[in-house]
Amino acid sequence: MALFNRKRSTTAPAGNAGTAVLDADPALAALTGEYTIDPAHSSIGFTVRHAMVTNVRGAFTEHEGSLTLDGADPARSSAAIDVRIASVDTGIKDRDGHLLSGDFFDAERFPTMSFRSTSAERLGGDRYRITGDLTIKDVTRPLAIDLEFNGAATDVYGNERVGFEGGAEILRSDWGLTWNAALETGGVMVSDKVKLTFDVSAVKAAPQS
Repeated sequence: MALFNRKRSTTAPAGNAGTAVLDADPALAALTGEYTIDPAHSSIGFTVRHAMVTNVRGAFTEHEGSLTLDGADPARSSAAIDVRIASVDTGIKDRDGHLLSGDFFDAERFPTMSFRSTSAERLGGDRYRITGDLTIKDVTRPLAIDLEFNGAATDVYGNERVGFEGGAEILRSDWGLTWNAALETGGVMVSDKVKLTFDVSAVKAAPQS
């Protein structure tokens, strides 16, 4: 099913994931415009292997972003997200503090992680891929995010929403996050591979008079 090529709901918010990944479709015309990512109904999370045997899951609880949909020329659509590093939450205060230190994010010097889209493509069905630049600390590298379109809806407050969810895998060392510790039994404390997850709802801005 082409993106947005489904009946639009007028019930509760779709509420999930957001970025600008578009195929040309007449149904896009009504959704063209500027959107703001709704942090109250969105999440940006990560999973990393710990001590070789378990997974640690966390999230960045403070973030903001925007989405531009261009129905006439979908290639001109774009997305931007800024994440406050100090909002990292893994459920353990000491571990969060270590992540904020110079061993990892060095949040005092580099308080923000950002993503800026550069291109998008349809993979088939409701699956899409958005590519852009991810900046962590002082390193900027390309990142491709695979997404699934969750639909469009008008919520109970009259807001028009679009939703996507998806994920990506990165090697944290590519962004200078290289701290580790060797285990007595072999292996290392923290894996290099990190799984990222995105579940973001975006609200359409009211037209300007």
